[in-house]
Amino acid sequence: MLDRFFGRFSKDLGIDLGTSNTLVFSQERGIVINEPSIVAVNTRTDQILAVGRDAKDMLGKTPPHIQITKPLNKGVISDFEVTEKMLKYFIDQVHKESFTIVPRPRVVIGVPLETTEVERKAIEDAALSAGARQVFMVQNPLLAALGARLPITDSVGTMVVDVGGGTTEIAVLSLAGIVTWKSLPVAGEEMNKNIIQYARDVFNLLLGERNAEQVKIRIGTAVPQEDLMSLDMRGRDLVTGLPREIPISDGQIREALRRSISTIIENVKATLEVTPPELVADIYERGVVLTGGGALLKGLDTLISREAAIPVRVAEDPLTCVVRGAGALLDDEALLKDIAMPSSQGPVS
Repeated sequence: MLDRFFGRFSKDLGIDLGTSNTLVFSQERGIVINEPSIVAVNTRTDQILAVGRDAKDMLGKTPPHIQITKPLNKGVISDFEVTEKMLKYFIDQVHKESFTIVPRPRVVIGVPLETTEVERKAIEDAALSAGARQVFMVQNPLLAALGARLPITDSVGTMVVDVGGGTTEIAVLSLAGIVTWKSLPVAGEEMNKNIIQYARDVFNLLLGERNAEQVKIRIGTAVPQEDLMSLDMRGRDLVTGLPREIPISDGQIREALRRSISTIIENVKATLEVTPPELVADIYERGVVLTGGGALLKGLDTLISREAAIPVRVAEDPLTCVVRGAGALLDDEALLKDIAMPSSQGPVS
């Protein structure tokens, strides 16, 4: 009864709970939060010091008693308590300017394809503990397709490749369902690790995670570009132990990322091989759509198109597709009930 009363004054939310970033969509204001999924915890007092961007700024710079935690791994919860507190912080931030004392929003939340019932229950319980009065869980590729404005309810084949932070999810959709799919643990964070390993192997340079990510964003490419790009990469020399700066080119970063990109392409081809021929014909006509932050890697669409011999395009604003899809479902009650996964709380009246 109280939940329903407070719910009247709460804003319904769509949440993309990603390994790298958490995005929140409010029905009234659109995307209101886009923050890294990182939390800084003081281990002496067990107190949360910072969430999101503020916590990311502390990465690699903290004294021993401050722990920087990434509570999500491959899109699933690895630290329940910290995830709950992070979600509560974001829900409170959205309702900061409203009159609600105790926010009780309805929440649509994206879940990875390859999750167990226990993992899904953990996501649902964390959202409920953080203040949600009702939680709808929907698989990420369906939300990504909705956010990219693809007609998922039609009887035509649509292929979505969602390259996130922790996982890449490849799915063929038709009639508001997933026909064939593959989920692989190779995505943005794995690419950062590739760059760190390459710097260590080739230059004897120990590179920080944030620096590796910046190098990938600025000069990372999947195919050679017209203009050559280079960047000064800073880290610690593994031989002398002193700071060192070396110039690195886009060709060298391409070499570092080659194995991860090849894995994604091989899995796209493998998914197409097991897709019914009628749907493959639709996909060939309509093309594959890339979503997620990894889709921003320059030339990834060109390389997949060349290797899989199929048209590929990057969705508009691919980073926010999943959360925009979750937001769109808040306005479509019938479709939400149709594609939401069963709740561990039992059917909702």
